[in-house]
Amino acid sequence: MHSIKFSLVYRDMWQSAGKYMPRVDQLTAVAPHIIDVGCFSRIETNGGGFEQINLLFGENPNKALRAWTKPFNEAGLQCQMLDRSLNGIRIQPVPADVRKLMFRVKSAQGTNVARIFCGMNDPRNIIDSIRYARDAGMVTQAALSITFSEVHTVDYYVALAEKLIEGGTDEICLKDMAGIGRPVWLGKIVSGIKKKNPGIPVQYHSHSGPGFAMASILEVARAGAEYIDVSMEPLSWGTGHVDVLAVQAMLKDAGFDVPHVNMDAYMKVRSMHQEFMEDFLGYYISPSNRQMNSLLISSGLPGGMMGSLMSDLETNLNDINRWLKKNDQNPLSPDSLLIKLFNEVEYIWPMLGYPPLVTPFSQYVKNMAVLNVTQLLKGGKRWEIVPDNVWDMLTGKLGRLPAKLAPEIAALAKQEGKEFFTGNPQELYPDKLDEFRREMDKNEWDYGEDEEELFQLAMHPEQYRNYRSGKAKNDFEKDVEKRRKEGGGLYPKAPPMEPDRPASEKTEIVKTGPTTMMVDVNGQQFRVTVSYGADNTTGPADRQSSLSPGENPGKGQHKDLIEVPSPLSGNFYLTKEPSENPKKTGDVIKKGEVLGYIEAMKTYNTIRSDKGGTISEILYENGAEVNEDDPLFVLVPNDQPN
Repeated sequence: MHSIKFSLVYRDMWQSAGKYMPRVDQLTAVAPHIIDVGCFSRIETNGGGFEQINLLFGENPNKALRAWTKPFNEAGLQCQMLDRSLNGIRIQPVPADVRKLMFRVKSAQGTNVARIFCGMNDPRNIIDSIRYARDAGMVTQAALSITFSEVHTVDYYVALAEKLIEGGTDEICLKDMAGIGRPVWLGKIVSGIKKKNPGIPVQYHSHSGPGFAMASILEVARAGAEYIDVSMEPLSWGTGHVDVLAVQAMLKDAGFDVPHVNMDAYMKVRSMHQEFMEDFLGYYISPSNRQMNSLLISSGLPGGMMGSLMSDLETNLNDINRWLKKNDQNPLSPDSLLIKLFNEVEYIWPMLGYPPLVTPFSQYVKNMAVLNVTQLLKGGKRWEIVPDNVWDMLTGKLGRLPAKLAPEIAALAKQEGKEFFTGNPQELYPDKLDEFRREMDKNEWDYGEDEEELFQLAMHPEQYRNYRSGKAKNDFEKDVEKRRKEGGGLYPKAPPMEPDRPASEKTEIVKTGPTTMMVDVNGQQFRVTVSYGADNTTGPADRQSSLSPGENPGKGQHKDLIEVPSPLSGNFYLTKEPSENPKKTGDVIKKGEVLGYIEAMKTYNTIRSDKGGTISEILYENGAEVNEDDPLFVLVPNDQPN
């Protein structure tokens, strides 16, 4: 039996559990003890989400990453990052010059290994990143986004690995992001790769949620995989990853050469993680993420997706039940909605061309399911609202889908006038660094060591600006304080109990705040927070108007004017790209013109006006939280008919 090395997926184990990672002071405090555990060859220090989280804290992500990777580099451990190829380390596509700068910056900051994946498994997107990372002096690891369908066969993955090896990758990773890869099937994939390329190291990454992970690890190790991704308590299992203790014991018993675990150091790290959670991180960790759930086998959603799904469930259930109540229909229970969403994901996934359910496409498919279920419950039809990001996925702007679209979807695209793109997706996203240099110069911002500050602005424009202004830190501190008072995540505040009185004396209590309850879904227990009734919504009167502070007119107050409502609940933005010019009062609008966007569940939904007119008022600030049907714009009608 060969030697097995362990990689601690530190970034992912936090982000599969909740919203945030530890602050830089916490990271640097725990790093020496992680080293002392003694069994890790690699630590996943950064990638998708890490930078944004620092910015949301009000921390400088460049200083945080340099401080975080330093002790690992000094101890001889490799630091690994996750790259989303065309999307870099964000959800939206990234210009090529920004992608190149990213690898130069990350290498200079102490990251050694670049794990590169594409949610479409499009080799063109991955091979570009392989070239950029190798030019920056990094070890390149091309990832196969593992999912299980009629088109995702053993031969499919072995052939994909061959293309990526020909494209120059140093290593291959099987990124089983939902943990739904069947163990024997995964072993056949690794065997197929090793048969053709015995010298290429293979690393296996899985989530424990559906229950296959331990068997899968044993199978891929027997097939020749050298690296296994693992986690540590109290963040192991659930929708996260298997614990290193269990994996080490299993593989040792199977005859593999595995490293020793220093239990004193392990327990020290465990206790520090518990302290971090009690400090603030636990308020952002859904209790449901601590549970395994075999319902995920059929839906194929990634482990980390359960957290966002349960979070979205609260808002969606509130919107749906508000509509049902208004139309004299019975409200929907949380467990009923959850099952409808799982079933809808399973139903629409083949229709959408079987995109592997990994960021960002897992979000796109899940969000499409949410929108479809919502419209069906309201008496509408599927596909009435299709977010811009979903159209980009369907029309080839983000990469080539593994399978053909269903005729129904192809017909809808034609009806909507959508054009299909067959070229290299990077062509659609031209270089932008010069624009961001001009912004840095205008604001007299320092470019930073190795141009790392320029990189942060270019990769995360909105978050970086909020960080520089101090808004991000202020908003974060307010949110933490609110959660400490009201409860949240692993530490919910118990709802008040109604006094025990005779039934004849009891009166109906109208619940206007969120209530935490346990719901049963086919035998699986989930803790969810449910909001009841329309009284719990935050209307325009609770938010600041961008034009008339304190006035904030609500729906129906402009009887002779045109109100443009929000198509769904989310955050309101006037633009989604730095190059766009935001609409302002006095602008003349044509029928069908784009006014702005609603960002909901990590996708952007375009707001268009059904009629022409002149913008009289914009009722919300950029980034404001809005509810479905809230008026966003007020237009003065044109003289001519619309």
